[in-house]
Amino acid sequence: MTRVFTSAVINTHIDKVWMKIRDFNALPNWHPAIANSYIENDEPSDKVGCIRNFNLKEGGNIREKLLVLSDLDYLFSYSILESPMPLTNYVATFQLKPITDGDRTYAEWTAIFDCDPQDENHLIKLVGDGVFQTGFNALNQIFNK
Repeated sequence: MTRVFTSAVINTHIDKVWMKIRDFNALPNWHPAIANSYIENDEPSDKVGCIRNFNLKEGGNIREKLLVLSDLDYLFSYSILESPMPLTNYVATFQLKPITDGDRTYAEWTAIFDCDPQDENHLIKLVGDGVFQTGFNALNQIFNK
């Protein structure tokens, strides 16, 4: 099993960050790699079990299932159902925590998955830097305007 852990500090209040990322269908509104997204079967985007279907700007389609959504814990978790990436059993969690020293937010995005050993380093970099850190950088740009 492969693990990826990425964290960041976002320079705004936790409630503002949560409102931006909470909608499971809102990726195109804040993540620069996402071209478009929709929730299959017109289900609500905060319904546990809903499936997000999105296209990447560089090509490729990914389908993900919402596993957990907690407003109390500022957390959501999801699994990948289909992806062009050579991995299986992918589960990711995105969680926010307040930083009480200043009006800032600690953000943590983690994933576990299985893959062939020869793909592991590439996938860790792709997921950790290309997806997670790129998303954190975009959120910081949004809230530092």
